Amino acid sequence: MAEEEVGAAPAGSGEGGQAQGADPRLCACGSGLRPMRCCAQDVGLKQPPPAARHVAPMAEQAAKAFAEGKVDLATTLVLDVLELAPGQAQALKLLYQIRKSAVPRAAEVLIRRVVALYPNDFWATNELTLLLLNRGALAEAEIHARNAVRIAPENAQSHHLMGMIMTEINRPQIGEYHYRRAIELASQRGPVLLANLAWNLKNQGKMAEARSLYEESLALDPTILQTALGWARLEEADRNFTAAAGLLDQAETLSPGNQSVLLSRAVLHGRTRDYEPALAVLDSIAAQRRDGVLGPSELLEKGRLFDQMGRYEDAFKAFVEGKRLVREVSGASYLEREASGLAGRLKGFFTAKRLAITPRAGVRSQSAQPIFIVGFPRSGTTLVEQTLSGHPQIAAADELPFIADITGMMPRMLNSPLTYPDALAELWMGDQREGLDNLRDYYLQRARQAGVIEPGARWFTDKMPLNETHLGLIGLIFPAAPIIHVLRHPLDVVLSVFSNQLTHGFYCAYSLESAARHYALISDLVAHYRGEMALRYLPIRYEDIVENQEASVRRMLDFIGEDFDVNCLRFHENKRYARTASYAQVTEKLYDRSRFRHRRYLKELAPIIPILQPAMDRLGYDVEGFLEAAA
Repeated sequence: MAEEEVGAAPAGSGEGGQAQGADPRLCACGSGLRPMRCCAQDVGLKQPPPAARHVAPMAEQAAKAFAEGKVDLATTLVLDVLELAPGQAQALKLLYQIRKSAVPRAAEVLIRRVVALYPNDFWATNELTLLLLNRGALAEAEIHARNAVRIAPENAQSHHLMGMIMTEINRPQIGEYHYRRAIELASQRGPVLLANLAWNLKNQGKMAEARSLYEESLALDPTILQTALGWARLEEADRNFTAAAGLLDQAETLSPGNQSVLLSRAVLHGRTRDYEPALAVLDSIAAQRRDGVLGPSELLEKGRLFDQMGRYEDAFKAFVEGKRLVREVSGASYLEREASGLAGRLKGFFTAKRLAITPRAGVRSQSAQPIFIVGFPRSGTTLVEQTLSGHPQIAAADELPFIADITGMMPRMLNSPLTYPDALAELWMGDQREGLDNLRDYYLQRARQAGVIEPGARWFTDKMPLNETHLGLIGLIFPAAPIIHVLRHPLDVVLSVFSNQLTHGFYCAYSLESAARHYALISDLVAHYRGEMALRYLPIRYEDIVENQEASVRRMLDFIGEDFDVNCLRFHENKRYARTASYAQVTEKLYDRSRFRHRRYLKELAPIIPILQPAMDRLGYDVEGFLEAAA
């Protein structure tokens, strides 16, 4: 929940506007340029030479008019400049400012053109990055954020921006570095920057320092809504419910009726099991809206409240409508072709015949080693991590993106013209026989840089969701590393995925059927890996942990090679913040109300049972629970 600081405008400030009427000669993108000059037509072309010497004074005159609020005059003048010199930087930036509020689509086209023509322009790069961040295009935003740091490595705003992006893409340790660098470079400790660093630290479970930074930020400027709201969410996550309520009161004073504040209050009521007040708050959000309809996040929260109240039919209706709106608002849906294509390529490469002649990385024994806790989202991986990290020799590192990073950079590191996984064929070349050692060292270096390897600990966990997709690669890079695969009834998993806002797994969670199809795809892929290669692999059932916690914990620690520690049974006392949708559940003592949760929704889940049946048979589950002879 990063707060944003927008760079100073290059040509004054003021309200943007668009001339009345439609000129048929103008580009359909709404930029105000004619088709032959359209910013969408010549992105990437070299800047054309100006047609006349007087365009610079005209651009200055347009900027002055805009600063004085004479938007129509500024628009006319800037379009005249761009007719003479389509690549004139000041004019393009000014037209972007004019269109930014009034015609966002055209503004994006314009700022993209500026960045394409002037790739070293920091202001334009900063603007494009913020625009992409605001609409959730995080992968592309990261590209431009990195370029902003390259352009201005000693500019506080470039590092602030990089910190925002890294935090949003779940790489908080890297984000923390850039936030702290921004503080070093800034002339003063700004309240927004401090609050953004606080949110980042909260996501890492560094609650005390985050709380201190929020306090400092709010003291510097008590009028910033996002600071009070972020602090309230920290206290809610840290189980300080009274403090959270007080901060939400402060946030609501700053912005009465603010829907983000109201949603946070509903979540807080849910945490304290005050379900009726939580529903009343959500109803008040709907009442504020012209159509009387809740948004995706509010609907999913409402569904979870109904579920806890035992109103299962109402809960499922809320989940269905929430996910429908998620698809509608985001325009995203399950990338089934990409997911199936990757699974097919992985099966094609990771075969016993190929693996017999493929080397393995050695063990860098002087370093702490990873424990890979794998499993489909909502299968219980957070519970297992909180449990194991109670052991003094095991540090919790949360969701590490390093395996996925390696799959992307592997062609470069192995000097291969092929993509992953086929790039691993380079390991058969004489000059790449130690390529896996380099990949291993990259992973360990990144873990060290991220600060997840605690002094004295022999192990650290990596519970990135769906890492089981890459079990073959993990087995090559870390052949001695423990892999704990957390299993849970497939119907329970898919139902829980459907009821939460998740993007892992090629957006499979955006519909019930696609969640089931992706679960089946990954289950089949795991079975392939286990049939084709030797892995240090332990399957552990969520249901067994609930049924016999101590025996399950002893089994996992024995598999890892550590003595039993009673602290592992008190996972709910672990003050570490779990940065997942399960953060609230793992603060409670072990309970069984989520065990075989699907039984309450059998009518609604009936369409996906045939999709999941092969996986259920393979894992030893039936519709009611366990098969008599569980595998």
